Amino acid sequence: MAREGDESNGIRVKGMQFGYDIQIPLFVDFTLDISPGSRCLLVGANGSGKTTLLKILAGKHMVGGRDVVQVLNCSAFHDTHLVCSGDLSYLGGSWTKTVGSAGEIPLQGDFSAEHMIFGVEGIDPVRREKLIDLLDIDLRWRMHKVSDGQRRRVQICMGLLHPFQVLLLDEVTVDLDVVARMDLLDFFKEECEQRGATIVYATHIFDGLETWATDLAYIQDGELRRTDKLSELAELKHAANLLSVVESWLRSETKIEKKKPVSNSSQVRKSSPFDSSPFRSTRHMAYYR
Repeated sequence: MAREGDESNGIRVKGMQFGYDIQIPLFVDFTLDISPGSRCLLVGANGSGKTTLLKILAGKHMVGGRDVVQVLNCSAFHDTHLVCSGDLSYLGGSWTKTVGSAGEIPLQGDFSAEHMIFGVEGIDPVRREKLIDLLDIDLRWRMHKVSDGQRRRVQICMGLLHPFQVLLLDEVTVDLDVVARMDLLDFFKEECEQRGATIVYATHIFDGLETWATDLAYIQDGELRRTDKLSELAELKHAANLLSVVESWLRSETKIEKKKPVSNSSQVRKSSPFDSSPFRSTRHMAYYR
């Protein structure tokens, strides 16, 4: 999907291999190119690797060398300024915080939406007001008394306060009502067309996306089955909507032979007396942002 000369500003994954701990690799020799300014839909069945891929692109997992996963011509994991500057933004999953042995719990303390949104420094006040109005946020909302959808609106607002260059979305609209979802998609489209931002959006809700997305990437069990310009997708020209096209792909999926671990001694984890420690972590600090 990348055009010649676009690699410096887009997303490029080349020959990536990744698996969790001692499990068989989820991704083996995985390659993906996404051009700047694209609005790419990431589709696939549950467990196909969409969320893991987005987290890797967001720099939450270290994968191979510096040139394996490139975002804006920088290493997604090693170049932490991508996340710190707001150029690379990830929105996904439930809004939680880690509390001791309790693990991840919903972020629902007794504080206001205003306290959270205005607590972010260095923000353009015009952009902040635009997002508050767009998401119809009441600044008096208390985070422990709002619905999941209202809490999600505050999360999205905070994630978009900094003007991003690459935005990774993992089912962030699932809690929003129809009006809020369509308004947010229009905002994303405007960001891409006016500022040249790039968006990768993993979702199972395809209403209205036929005219919103520019590209589509279909993943099955960690393998990139196809990438297409949405305007050139042959099946879509003969189908009622994008939902029916994706449904036909998922229904026709066949089991892919389980991937075998690469026999590389350097990748075999050595046992350690600290492996069972609850304080051990292999996650990048950006994972908890």
